[in-house]
Amino acid sequence: MRHPNSNESNSDNTNPSQATPRRLRQLSVRPILGAIALGGLVGGLLIHTGAISLGQHSPALGDLNRIPANHPQLDRLVEFGDRYGCPIRYADGSPIFRRPLQRQELIEAVETCVEVLNQQNLWSQLSDAESELLETLDREFGIFNLLASGDAADDGSSIRESSPAGPEPALSTLQNAPAQYGTGGIGSRSAPTYPPGYNREEYNPIAENRFLSVRSNPLSTFSIDVDSAAYSNVRRFLRNGQRPPVDAVRIEELINYFSYDYPEPDGDEPFSLITEVSAAPWNPQHQLVHIGLQGQSIPSDDLPPANLVFLLDVSGSMNFPDKLPLLKSAFSLLVNELDEDDTVSIVVYAGAAGVVLEPTPGNENDAILDAIAQLEAGGSTAGGEGVQLAYQLAREQFIEDGNNRVILATDGDFNVGTSSEAGLVRLIEQERDNDIFLTVLGFGTGNLQDAKMEQLANHGNGNYAYIDSVMEARKVLVNEMGATLLTLAKDVKIQVEFNPAKVQAYRLIGYENRLLADEDFNDDSQDAGELGAGHSVTALYEVIPVGVESEVELPEVDDLRYQTSADGDNLDLDAETAEEMMLVKLRYKDPTAETSQRIDRPVRDRPVSLSQTSDDFRFAAAVAAFGLWLRESEFRGQSDLTLARELAQDALGGDRHGYRAEFLELLELARVAD
Repeated sequence: MRHPNSNESNSDNTNPSQATPRRLRQLSVRPILGAIALGGLVGGLLIHTGAISLGQHSPALGDLNRIPANHPQLDRLVEFGDRYGCPIRYADGSPIFRRPLQRQELIEAVETCVEVLNQQNLWSQLSDAESELLETLDREFGIFNLLASGDAADDGSSIRESSPAGPEPALSTLQNAPAQYGTGGIGSRSAPTYPPGYNREEYNPIAENRFLSVRSNPLSTFSIDVDSAAYSNVRRFLRNGQRPPVDAVRIEELINYFSYDYPEPDGDEPFSLITEVSAAPWNPQHQLVHIGLQGQSIPSDDLPPANLVFLLDVSGSMNFPDKLPLLKSAFSLLVNELDEDDTVSIVVYAGAAGVVLEPTPGNENDAILDAIAQLEAGGSTAGGEGVQLAYQLAREQFIEDGNNRVILATDGDFNVGTSSEAGLVRLIEQERDNDIFLTVLGFGTGNLQDAKMEQLANHGNGNYAYIDSVMEARKVLVNEMGATLLTLAKDVKIQVEFNPAKVQAYRLIGYENRLLADEDFNDDSQDAGELGAGHSVTALYEVIPVGVESEVELPEVDDLRYQTSADGDNLDLDAETAEEMMLVKLRYKDPTAETSQRIDRPVRDRPVSLSQTSDDFRFAAAVAAFGLWLRESEFRGQSDLTLARELAQDALGGDRHGYRAEFLELLELARVAD
């Protein structure tokens, strides 16, 4: 496998704080076209432009007949089209992923989006980043000057006449999704067309963790979670102007969406472990304990060969712009990161399952990308049959000491095919034990079976991500390819033992569906989470120190008859141990091992002021505060959007890909949706 070029991976970094003031106006150029120039607001059609003369900065168009497929603005334009229902395509209707885009194709694609935005009066809803994108394209390619001059179809380079693209969806028909779960396509303000009242999105209920007394519950045990689906799903709701359902907000997934600057492991262990302690920002009487794991980064030359089976849902429910077209674009990005040591197979399922690409070397990009481009949606959903066929191919191509994985991409609908969901889970667990893992990618709105997809990934020793845009696809499948597809350690469990002389009560923030029985920690037959190459995992505990009069009502427990008092007066501890706040224990297995290894790290009772904590501590606390506010948690204390912003805005750190800066933008969207 190849790692992405670092320069390309920065192309989706947009810092909203750097946006410049812009003025807006409309120029009527043709009956079907609104073009852009400087000035004020005219006729209700809005567009951001910069305080520049676009014509003066336009390059010579004769030199721009071919736009490279890896041009830094092209991914952003593709995402723009997906959001607003005007998908950016080649002239033959295939998704952008391989060959250069002809200048005329770019012009006509932008013209189509302008028409859609004009017809639906959506200009005022563009974000600063989207407006800046259009401005950048115009500066570089002179698109709007050409459209305004009426020469867009007369420059001798049109290639659509003989092979017109398929019709674009009319946004006036895309308003029927129920308000409860969103009215728009992924990351957009316009919806795919669903029948009135259509809504099958499902989320498992979350019973929020409560404060537990150390006296009666000195141990806290849970499985790590590297899933990130909840964050991008929450982002989808907020971009549609809605608060997400509380059960869609898994706080640990919000926190773990981001990477953290934890130290690389320096020994034989596959990950490092750090801890920090400070005051809890939303309740200064309490303390916040930050636990961070960092998986070992694997150089591109050392990545093992991959045996990947793409299991793609092409059922009728995927026939929306935010589903199958986005799926095609996402997997095309991944294909371009493979090489001759990798193998790709493609299985699809609808009314029945079938193989559309036999095992193919990863460097045969044309064959793989052509198979993806030809996919069409229709029929019911034989998901169980597809899973069986995908695992069969994975077994046949199994690579010893390689990365053997099925990647399931779907909206989660498995309504035809498998005899029972329990049978499907047993199959996935059986193949997991044979070292064939499962990654699940969710797509779409209105039919998202979040609960089912999360559990399938958990049973398959894989992770679950929700793809709401081409940018998110790049994050998951390119920028974080190793973390997504290569398992460093499996069955990773954490157990924390609290010192009753220092802590009277604690609460684990998030991880509600990852809790384990205390005895499961030493039981190697119990499944737990996986850690990918270069992946970081963060967990937060809110603790009530001994001697603090907290407003939290703690459960009453009778005095223990047969055990030592928990007040710490007669605990037989040496001087060093007595100063410990807690002991963090980890268990993990190598990817193909059956026996676990253990790591212990004591945490000293030495809290620092919030201002002295690391950027990672404050940013993780900001995301946690945001999650507590979204969930309307009874333990949110002073958590609100203002606190989250104050914590995050000076804790952005390096922010290589701009994900933390985007979080600040999300806070503003949440303020509007509230």
